[in-house]
Formats: sequence, C-alpha cells, structure tokens
Amino acid sequence: MSARLGPALALLAALPCLHAQNTPNLAYVLPAGGQQGTAFEVTVGGQYLNNVSAVSVTGGEVAVTVGEHGRPMGGAEAQQLRNRMQELQKQAAGEAVQKEAVRKEMTDIRVKLLLFNARRTISPGLAETVKLRVAIARGAAAGRRELRVVGPQGLSNPLVFCVGQLPEFTEKETIDVIPAPAGQPVKQTQISQPRTDMPITLPATVNGRIKPRLGTPQQQNRAVTPFTPGDIDRYRFTARRGQQLVIAAAARELVPYLADAVPGWFQAVLTLYDSDGREVAYDDDYRFHPDPVIHYTVPKDGEYSVEIRDALYRGREDFVYRMAIGELPFITGMFPMGGRARAKTKVEISGWNLPEHKLTVDAKGKVAGIYPVSTGGTGLSSNTLPFLVDTLPETNQKEGNDSPATAQRVKLPIMVNGRVGKPGRWSVYRFEGRAGQALVAEVYARRIESPLDSVLRLTDDSGRQLAFNDDFDDKGEGLETHHADSRILTTLPAKGAYYLYLGDIQGKGGPEYTYRLRIGPPRPDFDLRVTPSAINVAAGMTLPVTVYALRKDGFADDIRLSLKSMPGAPAGFVLSGATIPAGQDEVRVTLTAPPQASITPRQQREPLTLHLEGAASINGHTVTHQAVPAEDRMQAFFYRHLVAAQELKVAVRKGGPLRAPARIVSPEPLKLPSGGAVQLEVQVPLPANSRIERVKYELSDPPDGVTLDGVAGVPHGTEIVLRCDASKANPGLKGNLIVTVSGERAAPVVNGKARANLQRVPLGTLPAIPFEIVPAHRASAATTPDSPPN
Repeated sequence: MSARLGPALALLAALPCLHAQNTPNLAYVLPAGGQQGTAFEVTVGGQYLNNVSAVSVTGGEVAVTVGEHGRPMGGAEAQQLRNRMQELQKQAAGEAVQKEAVRKEMTDIRVKLLLFNARRTISPGLAETVKLRVAIARGAAAGRRELRVVGPQGLSNPLVFCVGQLPEFTEKETIDVIPAPAGQPVKQTQISQPRTDMPITLPATVNGRIKPRLGTPQQQNRAVTPFTPGDIDRYRFTARRGQQLVIAAAARELVPYLADAVPGWFQAVLTLYDSDGREVAYDDDYRFHPDPVIHYTVPKDGEYSVEIRDALYRGREDFVYRMAIGELPFITGMFPMGGRARAKTKVEISGWNLPEHKLTVDAKGKVAGIYPVSTGGTGLSSNTLPFLVDTLPETNQKEGNDSPATAQRVKLPIMVNGRVGKPGRWSVYRFEGRAGQALVAEVYARRIESPLDSVLRLTDDSGRQLAFNDDFDDKGEGLETHHADSRILTTLPAKGAYYLYLGDIQGKGGPEYTYRLRIGPPRPDFDLRVTPSAINVAAGMTLPVTVYALRKDGFADDIRLSLKSMPGAPAGFVLSGATIPAGQDEVRVTLTAPPQASITPRQQREPLTLHLEGAASINGHTVTHQAVPAEDRMQAFFYRHLVAAQELKVAVRKGGPLRAPARIVSPEPLKLPSGGAVQLEVQVPLPANSRIERVKYELSDPPDGVTLDGVAGVPHGTEIVLRCDASKANPGLKGNLIVTVSGERAAPVVNGKARANLQRVPLGTLPAIPFEIVPAHRASAATTPDSPPN
C-alpha cells in the first residue's frame, strides 16, 4: 500500500481495541517450516502467548500440539537472584565441604544474571515463546501456509509457515559458559555465543536466525540496545565439480515488515566460500527482491560453506530465515508472462536446473487473475512465477519496433506480450484513436516478477507528448515497496494516429525484461481488502473492521458488502454499515457475532472462516468480488502496507458484558445537518447486578467536523446528540459512524477500604451507523437546540 494512506492507517492502528485486549501476537516462528512426512519442534515468539491452547495452520495435513510457555526473567526475579548471591558469598567463607556446592550455585546464578543483562532490552513484542510439536503428513501439499495460535483472548495474526520437499536442518543455538578458573572469584565466569558452523548434506533447507550477539565480557554487565550486532551463521557442505548450485534465502518473505527497523525487514546477505576460505560468490538481493539468491557452477570437488548475515550486521530474535541449497530447479524468466482466459498458452521458461524449457499453461475454466506457474515434473518443484490471465485479445511484440517509423500497429483493445530486449531500447506501438476517446495504457511487469522498471510515453502523430508516467501505485500489491509499473489514463484530443512508447526508466534491458501491456478503453472494476485477517469477538458482541476498495479505471460508485453464504459457513453473524460510499476508498463497518446460545462448543474452540464480498453495478451488470483478508503492517516507523492473508478467521469467545447486542433505534441512514445536530436513539442492555453507575459513549475516528455533543436518557434507551461543524464537513459526505461504549463502576473494596476512583469497564461497540451530511434545510425534525443536554 502506498504511503499516501499512512496517516489514516496510523490513526486507525492507534485506536484502542476493546475486544482484543491481550490477544496473542506472533513475531516469528522458528523453524518457519518443515519437510513433508516429518515431525519436529517449533518455537513461536511474540507477546501474550501464555495459555495458548491451540494452533491453526491453513491447508490441512499439519498437526500441531502445544507445549511449554516461556518468558524472560523479570526484574524482581533478577533481584531475588542477586540477594541469593549475597547470601552464598557469605557462606563461601564457611566450611570447605560446602564450598563446591556453593560455588556451583553461585556460578549458575552468575550465568542467569549475565543472560538477564544481555537480553533485558528485548522488546515485549519478542519476549515470550511457546514450544510447538508439529507433524506434517507425507502427502501434504508443498508450499506456503499460514500459522496462527489461539489463546483465551482469541486468535493471533498469521505468520508464514512452509511445507517443503527437501531434508531440513535447523541451526543449533548454543551458549557456552566459561567458568572462572579454580581459585578465582565466580564473578570471572563469562558466557559466549559461538558462531554457527554447521555441517549439512545437500540438497537441504536450512533454518535459523540471526540473533543479537551477547557481547564482550564488559558488555555483559550492562544493558544492550535493541539493535545489537548480530551473529553470523555458516553451513558447510560437500559439492562436486560441475554442479549448478542454487542457494535461495527466504527472510523478508517470512516476515515482510518490521515496524521498528530500517529498511523495515531483515536484509539477508549470502556469501559462498571455497575450501580455502576464499569468497567465490556473493548476493545481497535477487533483482528487486530483498532476499538473495546465488547461482554457482562448482569448479572442483571439495568442501564449501555458505554464510548468512544481516547487511547492517544487526541481530534480533525475529531475524528468521530459511535457505534452500542444492541443484534446485529455479525459474528466472518466462515468456509470455500471461495468456487469454479459457485458452491454452505455450510459454518458454529459462533458469537453472530446469527439467524442461517449454510449458503449456491451461487457463480453461479460469477467470481473469494471476495464477502461479512452476515446473519440476515428478521431481523437486521449482519456484513459482505469476501468470497473468486476461480476457483481451493477445498479440506478441514484433522485433524492431523501436522507433515511430517502425512502430508496431495494434488494434484496440489489445494485450501485448513484449520485452525490452536491450539496454536503452524502446518498444513503440501505433494505434488509431478518435476525439474524446478514453484510453488506458497499463504495464504489468514488476507485479509479475519482471525486473523491468517501466516508463510510458504517449504522443500524437506529430510527436507532441500527451501523457507520461513512470510509477503507478497499486494498493493491492502490499509486498511491493517500489511500485515500478506504469499506467496512463487519458482522453485523446482528436482523430488520428497515436504512438505509445514503453521503455526501462533506468535504461536497462535484456531477455528477462518482459512485460504485458494493456491498451484500450477503461474497464471500471474494483478489488477489496478487509482488515484485520484475525477477528476476535465475544458472543453477541460487535466490533469494527475496515474494508478497502481498490478502485480501477475510474470506477467510483457504491459497493455493497455482505457476508457470503456458503456450505459450512457459520450462521448468525451480522454486518452493519455494509456499503462503501461512492468515491470513497475505505469504510469501517461492524461485525456482530451470534449470541452465546447459537455458538456450538466446537465453534468456540476452533477459529471460524468468514467470506466477505462486495457487489456493484458496472455498465449495467452486477459485478461481485470476494474481499481478500489482509494485515495492516507498518514498515520502518512510517509506511503502512496491506499484506494479503490466505483466510479471514474469526474466534468467538464466551459472551461479553452485555446481556443482548446493542441496537440502533433511530432510522438509518442518519441525516446529519450541516451546521446543526441530530439525536440518535440507542439501546445498550446492561446485565443485572452490573454495578455500572454511568455509561460513556465515544466516537471512534469520526470524520472531521462530526462530534458527539451530549447524551440523555429516554424511557426505552439513550439519546446521543451528534453535531456537524459546517466549516469542516460538507453536505454529501457519507460513511459510517463507529461509537464505542464503556461503563464506570465503583472500584472493588481492597482490605476493607473502598477506592474513591471509578473503574472503567469496556462494554463494546454499537453497530455501525450509516450517515449522510445534508444541508440544514433538509434536516429531520429531530434536530436539537444550540445547547444540547448534558
């Protein structure tokens, strides 16, 4: 997602989540995957992981049992150890027979305190761990999954978890204790963290992480910064002459964004050494991907070692990696990079260790979209490349179309498959247009794994430039930080010939610089994203979620949202405020869970899967798209991205503090007069004996100019006064108002003494309130005077 949405998303992220307090949050999983048909131990790290009871892994055929919860030593525990150390120091001067046992206990305490000092500044978001026992079925499909944990407060965010085909090795993280020499004080005992130098056999997948160094003996007695120097891991293996080694690291791919690190992820670096310790290959990224890949032809038999570290020599608990090593099939290029829907397309692939160089991609029965393509036959599967399926007529670029005189003539609409074959070369296309004709020219390259950094230029027959574009932000590409594809949306001024130039803005080119170029009239459409992808709610309660509209080619109308009904889908959930208003890119809606009586024991134990979809009328046809679940992630303290997830999961826990769901009694949508106010009647049924003395209502992230201006009791509920400042909010604005509800009650009596302050109790959220700001003369008769009730 572009940084243009940063301020709004940052505000949303800062809002208190009344229904998700202390929900488990995952920062890393180590190892981040395993081989088909194996069982192994996994550590997940994060926050609020105590009492994790279950684990959810998408895709099936992966069984997980939950083990021990771990947390770092606290300051109080460390002080107890220091006190005990002082007691033991006094005992050490006692009888000689006691000295050995006392010295051993003192050494153990010394080591614990050294580790405490070295790790005391670990972020709370990384500090807790849970051990898992994972068993992957032999027939489990290889590929990326999502792993989440479940606790009493709900479901965690998802993390990438891979099912692989290769034998797996996991780094053995060790700490060496260097005891004080005999006769010397125990305080000379030190600890060290030896570098990993681990033998492996190929082919293999290696799992590890770049942890912070424990530091020198002097550093071990004081706190270290959160970004201490990291360790360096090496893995040794034997290779034969002529082997085409591929070493592919996955680091940023596993944890795509870190909020508090620059550039915003673990930037892995690979170095390959021969048996004499000489560097023979190096990589710090693969094309435009931060994760590095090395291809190396082995010149002679012998032992080699690969080293992995952070580019900035940092170390953190969440700097986790997976590294595949061996004669692995790896696709580096494909042409064409897409084809027509409901047809077969013959493609050529290039790369390393490939069993074939030609494929037929069958798009019969497929709608327009992106689909993964790989090769491998009956052996190891290669990496995947995206294949863009579309409904437009297709053509391939013709050689030599690098100038207006040799421009390739095309008839619109068209999808062109081409490449910038040489550095500095342009592809030029000529087409006929008419006055007032709307035109879209859009490049698909970086979004489908081409290194091309495209640029588009449109001219008329005289060479006069009419439009130009370098980069176009595609908000649906949450993993892209450089949106390098180009797009032009314009209106042609006159009838005649037009020329479209496509090149690489950096002047690069080559066989792998491929593209798909769409030229034609606009095709209004939309995609949807919904956050968060893990929803935690109490039975019968309501909470807000956000739906984003990714509008295409000028589409600006309303989008109606609904929960999709499908076999096995849970019943009883209610979506309120379920419209994205025309011209708006996002809306906050609310989801109300079924009441406690409707939730089965199994639904309360296991996360449920929801499907949210949107429908709109486009050119006289109803178009429907399913919303893609996503996580709102911050990168490097500032930028925010919508990272797509595989499933929209909801965890329903036991009923909340209300005896029935809150209700909006007033008619909807709420007509809010510009410069005036309106009364909204609601019902919040408090449970008996709640001891709530006062109920408070607050607007959550309202539009500018809309305020909650008073609350008054009425016979059957509560009236909330909403006011609109005409200088800040204009008539015609539509959306949803989200109102959070909390109560105040007397604090409990402690030791026979009552506390004077009131205790705040979160009660929930009202169903989303659709509103429209209207001119004052259109306001309903329910407007209020200038002095609202208190």
